Amino acid sequence: MTAEAVIQAWDQADPEAIHPLRRVSEDAYWESGQVQAEMLANVIPDGAKVMDFGCGDGRVAIPMTVLGYEVTAVDSSQRMLDRLADRLPDADTVLADADGIAKHLGRRRMDAVYSLAVLIHHSYADCLNIIGKLRAATKLGGILVLDWPLSDQPSEADSWIGVTTWSKEQQADACATLGLEPVDSGLPWGVYRAVKAAG
Repeated sequence: MTAEAVIQAWDQADPEAIHPLRRVSEDAYWESGQVQAEMLANVIPDGAKVMDFGCGDGRVAIPMTVLGYEVTAVDSSQRMLDRLADRLPDADTVLADADGIAKHLGRRRMDAVYSLAVLIHHSYADCLNIIGKLRAATKLGGILVLDWPLSDQPSEADSWIGVTTWSKEQQADACATLGLEPVDSGLPWGVYRAVKAAG
């Protein structure tokens, strides 16, 4: 699927289809965001300027703000951003896809960028484009946390809810090309330091 088709499908999805914990309860859904924010705080410095790319309705962006981070919540769905604003009216939200980030930031760069449950739903080519834009939005030495799973049998998602997985070699090549240095973190997502790209 194209990035545009994935974005459109997510925008039109019933909120219950977006995350399995919503079928358990709304409390479980929002508590999972709090837990993930606390995990992110283990690798992102206190008070950092961070971007939540693909923030959705703010499940992680809201608790990150409460923890004292300066959060820019970016999503390509106005409906999602409206839901976030309903819960946190003063949130700094930006309606943009990956290609629109640079226009919003100008010369500013983030201390950290995280993108959870976004890349997994895109094709290899679209993932590389998105990751490249997120890397460009991050200052040199900054941190990126990406839901970018590895597999012994990598494959591309075949639907908007499917999961794209990568081989270690694919990911290592992408990191070198884009300027990402893997960081040992113990988190369930990939953590990377923004470095100069190879060659």
